[in-house]
Amino acid sequence: QTIRRAHQVHPIVAVETEYSLWSRDVEAEILPACRELGIAYMAYAPLGRGFLTATIKHVDALIAKDRRREHPRFLPENINKNNILLSNLETIASAHQATPSQVALAWLLAQGPDIVPIPGTKQRKYIGENCAAAELQLSAAEITGLATAFAPGVVAGTRYPEKQLKA
Repeated sequence: QTIRRAHQVHPIVAVETEYSLWSRDVEAEILPACRELGIAYMAYAPLGRGFLTATIKHVDALIAKDRRREHPRFLPENINKNNILLSNLETIASAHQATPSQVALAWLLAQGPDIVPIPGTKQRKYIGENCAAAELQLSAAEITGLATAFAPGVVAGTRYPEKQLKA
């Protein structure tokens, strides 16, 4: 409703919010509204705040001051459950001689030409790796398999700590 009201005041060309295999709640209302209005969708955190790289399998993989240590999805009781979700992603990555990151980005790109993933990186080597995901062609079965494995509501823990969710 907010997007529709804003679009009536002035045409919106893009909406930016979180979207990935790990955070798919936008598929219910936000993405359909954007598509109906011809608005592009910029997906931030397309790698699930690093989780979809399959390199953060324990909270100890994060430095002491990393704020993800406070995010419920990274808490020990949740990250252990969430690690199970990575199996399909890693299998597909191996089959394509790609990284889990590339597969996660390729899945997002396969959701439509109006989706623009914006992965953040602090290291130059990952820029090329992320860009190469655009060349990775997943099969329909792989896309469906990933969507099933990461079905909305299956991830353990909320996206943000309770105090941030209230904001």
